Amino acid sequence: MTAKAKLGWIGTGRMGFEMARRLAKGGCDLTVWNRTRAKAEPLAKEGAKIADSLPQLAGCDIVFCMVSTWEDVKEVLAGPKGLLSRGKDAAPRMLVECSSISLEGSAELRKILAGHGVELLSAPVSGNAKVIKAGKLTFVVSGPKAAYETAAPYLGMMGQGSSYVGEGELSRIVKICHNVMLGVVTQCMAEITVLAQKAGVPRHALLDFLNKSVMGSTFTRYKTPAFVNLDFHVTFTPYLLRKDLDLGLEAGRTLEVPMPLASITRDLIQAMMGSGMTEEDFSTLLLQQARSSGIELKPENVEVGDGLS
Repeated sequence: MTAKAKLGWIGTGRMGFEMARRLAKGGCDLTVWNRTRAKAEPLAKEGAKIADSLPQLAGCDIVFCMVSTWEDVKEVLAGPKGLLSRGKDAAPRMLVECSSISLEGSAELRKILAGHGVELLSAPVSGNAKVIKAGKLTFVVSGPKAAYETAAPYLGMMGQGSSYVGEGELSRIVKICHNVMLGVVTQCMAEITVLAQKAGVPRHALLDFLNKSVMGSTFTRYKTPAFVNLDFHVTFTPYLLRKDLDLGLEAGRTLEVPMPLASITRDLIQAMMGSGMTEEDFSTLLLQQARSSGIELKPENVEVGDGLS
């Protein structure tokens, strides 16, 4: 099945398009559907077929889904015109669901799919469109182990590999933990950067030292250009980060785990959104921290690397 599987793809937004393109360029038998067909059509140049309707993907062996919210997932899979709308006899063998949805949503999806004889791999990702282009996308996966072993080669084609964490919805809690850390670390970066700047240290100098130290990471290097030159083109919106922090805090309440840093960061993101910073990248947390500290930042116009290019 791995060598000749027919693949389906749902969702060609910023992330989904680049992920599907890597499969198409890799020579996979790939059929793609997107709500706005025009956004999927460029993939035809890479060898993908473009579907006019979701049920056209029902004959695939594996279907990947990469959309924004649980409501979107439910609509494209179980809605009246969704993937499963033609009944149990017209369904793929496996669904690999890559969106960031809640534990409860994922469990409900697994139940829906089981009723149609479809195996589910929950496979949320770490990365964005630029990370995908650099070949550094990673997946965290849970579900049947045999299904994972079948899908793993295709996950590998889209990035630098995947981590299998067990059965059920365990990958969802791992991704939630990942994105909670994303928010908390970014707020921490904003605080220390503004602290150093107010003391007279250029941002690029601080971050150069940080990135060369044991505290540096792929993420701190990746966010350095935004922090130095104030280029906040969207990689992840404040709305999406707030959603994931809410999911993390909800999980913390359910499992009785105190999460004070996550709670404070969530409130800071809400305050940033309330002040009108909603359309740029969530790393505008830096600007909010500067304003709260009584300084106005300007681009330093220094060429710095992002660790990916």
